[in-house]
Amino acid sequence: MSSSASSTLSGTTVGETGAPVVFLHGLFGQGRNFTQIAKALAPEYRSLLLDLPNHGRSPWTEQFDYAATADLVAQHLRAELSGDGPVHVVGHSMGGKVAMLLALRHPEVVDRLVVADIAPASGGSLGEFAHLLDSLAAIDLTTLTRRGDADARLAERVHDARVRGFLLQNLRADGDGFRWQANLDLLRRDLPVIGGFPDTAGATFDGPVLWVAGDRSDYVRPEHAPAMRTLFPRTTLVTLKGAGHWVHSEQPEAFVSVLRTFLGADED
Repeated sequence: MSSSASSTLSGTTVGETGAPVVFLHGLFGQGRNFTQIAKALAPEYRSLLLDLPNHGRSPWTEQFDYAATADLVAQHLRAELSGDGPVHVVGHSMGGKVAMLLALRHPEVVDRLVVADIAPASGGSLGEFAHLLDSLAAIDLTTLTRRGDADARLAERVHDARVRGFLLQNLRADGDGFRWQANLDLLRRDLPVIGGFPDTAGATFDGPVLWVAGDRSDYVRPEHAPAMRTLFPRTTLVTLKGAGHWVHSEQPEAFVSVLRTFLGADED
């Protein structure tokens, strides 16, 4: 595993051989959230796990904008993977929306697209994410002496230890204190934009698309299918049993299986 960075985004590469697969994480996440999935795809695929803007080690921006984020990803891919031609792109949640915009705005960059548990629509369970953002913002970092203090404070509002662990990956030791690596102020302010989906001006992507939903999640609903198929005419929907919104972490073996089948399929 090696690290790479450019003037735009930070990322980690897993694997040394095979066709490139680019992973785009969701809200609060980092590229490394896909490490186990990427390792399971090797050696047939090598994976680039990107940190999206305002997350991980990537730069912060002044506002959240899906089109601008997709353009930044395209710029990074052209610089880092210019010799590979179009690449496979996998995006979850917020990263799935970025991945959709990337395919619609820069179709020459994308070979096959995988959208995990999100739809090209506004709405979804924003209340849950607002609660999580408010819970993180309520922690007074100046009073922390160790990471366990943050977990104890967060436990008062977020009872699921796994969710707390996921959120607290954004907490970084900084000198004698702590800081948030994610741009929490911007993410709280622009949450309605993150929960939305921009006008795509009639663009379509004609490459193969796999749409993966969790059967215990409400982010992908039957009424979303017409919009998805208008934007992505070659869409196949797969629903993973026993998976909620974080399909790749809740059902990793099934997720890897459908990825392998889709990425390795012959063209129609």
